[in-house]
Amino acid sequence: MLAGCTSGSASPDGGTATPDDSTPPTGGVFPASQVDPLVEALPQESVGDVPTMRLADGLVPPTNKWFSGLVFGDAPMPVFPYPISFQLTDDGVAAGMPQPVTSPTAIVGPALPDVTLDLGATESVVSAYDEVSVTVEHRDGDAVLGHTVVAQGSPTVSYTAASAQTDTLGAAVTAAGDGRGTIEVGDSTWGVVVDGGTLDGTSVDLDEGGSVVLVAIPAGASSEQVSTVLDAAASPLTGVATSWSSSGEGDDAVTTTELAYATAAGGDTLVVAAPHQGQTAKVSGGTDTGLRYETVYGTVPLAVGSSLTFDAPTTAPATSLDLGSLTDEQKTAVGEQLTKDVAALPTFAADTYFGGKSLYRASMLWQLAVQLGDDESAATLKKAIVDELDLWTDPAGCETRDQECFVYDPAVKGVVGKAVSFGSEEFNDHYFHYGYFLYAAGVMAADDPELAERWQPVMDLLAADIASGAQNGSFPDRRAFDPYWSHSWASGYSPFADGNNQESSSEAVTAYSGLALWAAASGDAALGDEASWMLSAETQSALAYYVAPDLSDPVFEGFDHEVVSLNWGGKRDYATWFSAEPSAIAGIQLIPLSPTSIGYLGSEPAGGAEKVDALVAEAAPDGFAGALGDYVLMYSALAGPDAAASALTTLEALPDTAIDNGNSRSYAMAYILAAGAASAG
Repeated sequence: MLAGCTSGSASPDGGTATPDDSTPPTGGVFPASQVDPLVEALPQESVGDVPTMRLADGLVPPTNKWFSGLVFGDAPMPVFPYPISFQLTDDGVAAGMPQPVTSPTAIVGPALPDVTLDLGATESVVSAYDEVSVTVEHRDGDAVLGHTVVAQGSPTVSYTAASAQTDTLGAAVTAAGDGRGTIEVGDSTWGVVVDGGTLDGTSVDLDEGGSVVLVAIPAGASSEQVSTVLDAAASPLTGVATSWSSSGEGDDAVTTTELAYATAAGGDTLVVAAPHQGQTAKVSGGTDTGLRYETVYGTVPLAVGSSLTFDAPTTAPATSLDLGSLTDEQKTAVGEQLTKDVAALPTFAADTYFGGKSLYRASMLWQLAVQLGDDESAATLKKAIVDELDLWTDPAGCETRDQECFVYDPAVKGVVGKAVSFGSEEFNDHYFHYGYFLYAAGVMAADDPELAERWQPVMDLLAADIASGAQNGSFPDRRAFDPYWSHSWASGYSPFADGNNQESSSEAVTAYSGLALWAAASGDAALGDEASWMLSAETQSALAYYVAPDLSDPVFEGFDHEVVSLNWGGKRDYATWFSAEPSAIAGIQLIPLSPTSIGYLGSEPAGGAEKVDALVAEAAPDGFAGALGDYVLMYSALAGPDAAASALTTLEALPDTAIDNGNSRSYAMAYILAAGAASAG
């Protein structure tokens, strides 16, 4: 059994997990001793404008987190600690229970200021965080008033006073016992629990160290259930520690995530499992309250307990397609097309997204050449790929050029590539971009230790940028990955009222596949264990929330599509950032259809042939020439051998302009044949 964990959890006095007041671990994934000299070797430069940050001194800026909107930008944005919403106000905090509204193209639940707490604050900053929770410090001038903790999977807002004070709730309280009450706001009910102080109407008098906890009470709760909820919420949340492990073999292999919710008193609290955690979700020592929340992600149970544990089937990364079932005639056809693709090999792109993507494309062609015994094409491709990766992995490259190189941003703390693309200078999409580089390097260096050693100083930095796990001070731990949701968040600064978001679940899967392949090529066992966990989790959520979501919950009635292509903290959309074409909306959940994808897209949770046929019918009603339509065509082969044969015929007639720049006709042919064979069992 393999296991790893984060550096700890936040505390109500803001004193956790910061370089100033804790000792970072010396082991783990990319400890400071490993990354410091690598960071020092890169040019130091903030490529983009450094944003305003509401962040305590000594903390690594938390880009790409569910709570990043609290930190970055001129004004704080709402965030969504599921199942509630949370906002900073001019003088304190506000929380709400979003009410989902469904249309044919969206399920929307915006942040609501159901209940407010006026703390008399003039400034609020994030003072501590872990991967699941965040602590906000409230100040009045130089005086620290107290700290608020919110977390994914908790329906509570926990405030602990740093000094004796009187705070004010924004709505009338109905008393429910000593220091307890409820607030009715529209269709929502909130509980209030005061410990170490008194509750009188809207006035909350707190002693130093006293606390007030606000908790969303599900609709239909009886008086007895309300009491149960208030009892469980009484001790303020202080943080959440994340750990993972793996067990089983073959088809029975799973990765397990455990989230331990800590309270000031050390006891149970309220825990909400997300829908994808499903039947495997277990709340340690807990009981189901019998209450449910309706959310944009479905109807979810409220339990009492101290930790949340859930499994995901283990996803294995793959360097190549399985061509073992291809006939000699099929191999010849793929080989002939491969020769044409190699002859027309385009110049590698110079920015981090298309540059990484073009290297990935070429590495897939190289892999095909090796598998098909085309030594001449393999040699041509290897030289081109190695030369280009040598360029990108020169640590001093940006000292003499403005493209195909990397720098370290000492203000926001991360690696930024030149040329930038899609806001990568604002830390958008780093895992998408770097995942392609890591995949290509992992494939090319899999059996070539000299290449792995040569590329390692920069490739390890790309890996550390998205997958550090040792509080090294140069990067946030697992920059974009959210262990509660089992998926990643794409926006660096998250300047949105709907929270953070992720669009391309498949490129996220590719990123962590690439991470695992690079870990294997470079011999980094700790990184490999972590990458396996992240990859397995990301594939599970890709199916659960994007490609094959269960939309049978009455909450979703009226949503009229097969996929949900853009998931936020506070809404879910049938849309993309770049195109309204149905092929693009589906294709962005498939791109680049790496060799790893056949395993999870062809799995039982992916829905089988019926799901494949329905998605393809929606995405390509007029053929496959639309944006990313080539990926929809390739995906169609997973419906079975007949569908694969039809896809091959269609591919022959598909114009070159319909082949994405991360794809090639020969790889598409090989993928269709491999997918058709896999779907036949």
